[in-house]
Amino acid sequence: MTLTAIVPMVQPEGAGSIDYPREDRREEGCPTRETWILYESADGVMTAGIWSCAVGRWRIAFPNGKEEYFFVLEGRVRLHALDGSWTEVSAGQGAVIPSGFQGAFEVLQPVRKHFVVVERG
Repeated sequence: MTLTAIVPMVQPEGAGSIDYPREDRREEGCPTRETWILYESADGVMTAGIWSCAVGRWRIAFPNGKEEYFFVLEGRVRLHALDGSWTEVSAGQGAVIPSGFQGAFEVLQPVRKHFVVVERG
């Protein structure tokens, strides 16, 4: 029998991986994004961790088979759909970005969130 360890979702010490929205997707600003990957499944289907980002807005397009659940720890974000509707998520709230979603991700207040991304081939 193989035993597995529980992975705590706690903020690690030290810097995470830094990146920025691609230039061709930016709508407002060029926010610094920082990611700490805390878990990756052996089959590569699931990734989980902590993500933080400064204020800004960029276009996103989730391919079929990719979805994300996230829970906002600090700050506030707004997800804009192509039809003009939007969903706002604040500290203490979570949301799911479904497979195939296209629109924009906007950070209204500096955000820190837990995330779980599932990518099925």
